[in-house]
Amino acid sequence: MPRQHHYQASLVWSGATQGTTDSYQSYSREFTAQIDGKPTLIGSADPTFRGDPSRHNPEDLLLIALSACHMLSYLALCPRRGIRVLAYTDEATATMEMSDGKIRFTEAVLYPRVVIAPGDAAGEDRNALAAKAMALHAPAHAECFIASSVAFPVRNMPTILFADDPAVHDSWEAAEGEGQPPQAG
Repeated sequence: MPRQHHYQASLVWSGATQGTTDSYQSYSREFTAQIDGKPTLIGSADPTFRGDPSRHNPEDLLLIALSACHMLSYLALCPRRGIRVLAYTDEATATMEMSDGKIRFTEAVLYPRVVIAPGDAAGEDRNALAAKAMALHAPAHAECFIASSVAFPVRNMPTILFADDPAVHDSWEAAEGEGQPPQAG
């Protein structure tokens, strides 16, 4: 695997079509981001900064990147340790506030809810399997490229559930009745 990975994105202030930056209050914050071969993303500033609340903002995208990177790192580790993941969800949060005279992220908290298969033919103890699945969140965090790149703490508060737990079964039935994919708990 190469030691360097390069990424390219094109960003255009599409709000320019709605007028110039005559005043802070009047200009549109809308932008488009394009990466070759992928759908165009339409974004804006956070509503606090006069942006369009119906558009993704850079803060949203950073939180999504943290959550997705952790999930992908975790899922990559699980098969190597004999953990069969059936569902994974995260309700991530982040906090931005004034710190050292600048508005910045001060923390993000990921809340992964992972549903795993109850065990394999070897009959591994459920508690041991759950502990192993839980423990994999630490190396997943350490391997997450995005979490390693930010200057604020990213905490993980995972929950491990078994697919045969009644609460998981009930939520899957409800999701299937609504035509949705199963969710973790």
